[in-house]
Amino acid sequence: MTTVFLLITAVLTALIAGLFYAYSCSVVLGLGKLSDMEYLKSMQSINREILNPVFFMSFMGTAILLPVTTFLFRGEQPAFLFLLLASAAYLIGVFGVTVAGNVPLNDMLDKFDINGSTADAISQMRGNFENRWNLLNNIRTVFSVISIVLVICGCIWNKYFPE
Repeated sequence: MTTVFLLITAVLTALIAGLFYAYSCSVVLGLGKLSDMEYLKSMQSINREILNPVFFMSFMGTAILLPVTTFLFRGEQPAFLFLLLASAAYLIGVFGVTVAGNVPLNDMLDKFDINGSTADAISQMRGNFENRWNLLNNIRTVFSVISIVLVICGCIWNKYFPE
């Protein structure tokens, strides 16, 4: 049963790492080429659409399953240590950064009335949002990749060096 948890955890962690990686190396680059109004409208739309059950299952599922799987592997060194580090990286660098950084920015943008704002206000909103959001997303990307690498190390160790 622990192997099943480990595999599901690995898949969910990989899905989240892939999502943030794709944003970092393609989506934000494409959005960056848009006018201020097009950029803000696009980000509002993306931020609203990502709030769906599939995303929540992956994002929250990883936040739950990483610690649960780590607990299941207690006493199985070093797989436990790989999973513990993966959990810490995800919970702090991905989940924590998202909740403390990206979500407040998304909420601020969601409340912004693009159509009722001046060009200067739109430009200022983009300036207040884009660089900070992209930096936080890059942090999430790095930590989610670290998490999946550590989970893979745990999988490999569990497969080839079981206790």
